[in-house]
Amino acid sequence: MTKVLSLKAALADLAEGPPRDRETAVATLTIRNLDDRLKARLRIRAAQHGRSMEEEARDILRAALSAQKPEPRNLAEAIRSRMAPLGGVDLPEVQREAMREPPDLGS
Repeated sequence: MTKVLSLKAALADLAEGPPRDRETAVATLTIRNLDDRLKARLRIRAAQHGRSMEEEARDILRAALSAQKPEPRNLAEAIRSRMAPLGGVDLPEVQREAMREPPDLGS
């Protein structure tokens, strides 16, 4: 029996944590419309690692989804932390001209 989960249900399952009994809680994933070249590359990669295509796909998914996502960095903080060991930079004040009058578009 194929079970289709919504995003809400999938997130609820994830929040519950790993299943207590791994033997009975096995999910099945079907991938449709897989490009023939991609399938061939998966077959070659699996053969190089001495695994079945199914095991290779599981390994790829496991590696991709278990990697920690880097925290987004604040650009200003990144620049400041890189420049701090150098002691900072003093920039001269730039002389500016007075602001010009905006054009009159009504005439």
